[in-house]
Amino acid sequence: MSGASHRISTSAQALERFYGRRSGKTLRPHRAQLMKTLLPKVMLQLPLTDTSNWDDLWLEIGFGAGEHLAWQAKAHPRTLLIGCEPYQNGVARLVDQINDDKITNILIHPDDARPVLDQLPEQCLGRVFILFNDPWPKKRHWDRRFISNHNLDRLARIMKKGAELRIATDHPGLRYWILKHTRAHKDFEWKLEYCHQWLARPEDWPATRYEEKALHGRPHFFTFIRR
Repeated sequence: MSGASHRISTSAQALERFYGRRSGKTLRPHRAQLMKTLLPKVMLQLPLTDTSNWDDLWLEIGFGAGEHLAWQAKAHPRTLLIGCEPYQNGVARLVDQINDDKITNILIHPDDARPVLDQLPEQCLGRVFILFNDPWPKKRHWDRRFISNHNLDRLARIMKKGAELRIATDHPGLRYWILKHTRAHKDFEWKLEYCHQWLARPEDWPATRYEEKALHGRPHFFTFIRR
């Protein structure tokens, strides 16, 4: 699904430390086998040399178990979607769904998304999803939060003008953090068409297993536009 010749270098991944889980319970034999046989076939390789066969290119950062990414892929078969997720068990779930549903427009980077942001071409993305990422609630861990000036700069470089940045959280502290950083960034504008729009999940924004748990409170949904 990609004409690329090599995978992301480990040296690029070593530039920034990753915090978070990479593995959980032992994988079921079927999923463990798919991780060996199917994952290499749908693995993201960079540089992306040719996406002319696709109408658009989207990115999801931290796809969890992959329900949202798979839904978007099936709903938009002419769009190529890249999914980044370092948690092995979540990757295995998505690979299993790709196999079951015969999905052909997903590429997976089973690791930290930041090196991908640095290697994608400029203005190549039409949409980016960051849904229910780790809130890192303790103040001493706030520098681990994904939404930051540096990462917004990265996203601005690779997003097309008018592209959507969709962010969701159910954590009150992270909600204010997201608004503070994104609204202050010169390259992003909050798309707000009516009062309390952030409380309504758009129809083309399917619920995920994590969202339904509502661990920290009511989910909020934000859409920002690349200026």
